[in-house]
Amino acid sequence: MGLINLLRKKCNISFFTTPSHSRCLFIFHKLRNLYKYDISETEFHNPEEALKKAEEAAAKLYGTKSTKFLTNGSTSGIITAVLSCVKKGDNVLIWKDAHPCHKNAVELAGGATIYYQIPQDPTFKVAQKTSPEILEPYFENNKIKALIITSPTYEGFVSDIKAIKDLCAKHNCYLIVDEAHGALYPFSERLPQSAVKIADFTVQSLHKTAGGLNPTALIHTNTNIDLKEALSKTNTTSPSYPLLASIEANINFLKSSRGKRLLNNLIDRIEILRKNCPECIFGGDDITKILVKIEGLTGYQLSEILYNKYKIEDERTNEVCSMLLCGIGTSTQKLDKLEKALFAVSQKN
Repeated sequence: MGLINLLRKKCNISFFTTPSHSRCLFIFHKLRNLYKYDISETEFHNPEEALKKAEEAAAKLYGTKSTKFLTNGSTSGIITAVLSCVKKGDNVLIWKDAHPCHKNAVELAGGATIYYQIPQDPTFKVAQKTSPEILEPYFENNKIKALIITSPTYEGFVSDIKAIKDLCAKHNCYLIVDEAHGALYPFSERLPQSAVKIADFTVQSLHKTAGGLNPTALIHTNTNIDLKEALSKTNTTSPSYPLLASIEANINFLKSSRGKRLLNNLIDRIEILRKNCPECIFGGDDITKILVKIEGLTGYQLSEILYNKYKIEDERTNEVCSMLLCGIGTSTQKLDKLEKALFAVSQKN
């Protein structure tokens, strides 16, 4: 029995346990059903066994040695990965402008941080992908215990994970991939290759692009390292079983025919948008991150026009471009609206 079926299970037991709302006091009534499924670790429920089965099923689907559910975002996954393989004094190589959790994880493990730089893409003025050529000198001059890379980048540039893994293997180094923005990759050959079957550790945020609730995430590993000890240091002892069950449901949806159809429709529609806006300059390796610039406008000007005139808010912008984030829940109607706006703006410049 997985978590979803466990939470559906009915019983007539009177629980004198946590949580104190007893699944009948709905303080925030809009979340009535959430309260109903918010259980504790009692003998009757035995949610740990259900969680174990759900995670084992996920590992089989993703093709990993282990996949664990996270309810504290990819941040907790990165910290878990580092705590699992880094000891006090070990060198960890990270990108200088990476998410703060990379540096924080190394500090918590007692390791020493070594930073590498990524050159800017000349067209969009954002960080390019990480390459083995960038990393090689650091391995030649230092004993590196673990490498953390961000792929895809926020703007959708994807690194060659296989080549980087080969480099790490050569130097007996663990590879940790922050694939927070790439949770859809394992479910479509039309998207970049996922790191889940290649890297030693891969962390994904389901809530960023895959339709999950904040802050659901996954950590995958292909090592023989048991994540249990590290997870005990990063996870609460009072987990949210509704959130954990939502992860199981999220994965089941992504692998379903409906989930695959929605993802294919999303990619199809973005390809049409790009074709129908020939004056726009698009970039990145991940089509679901619509990285766009229009000649004659700064990124900030484009962002302001989209918001003020068309009521469209982008995810991120800089002096030359804007990035609009799409996910499994991005509707055709929303993309229709964006296409019309981009076409109109580009024709006026």
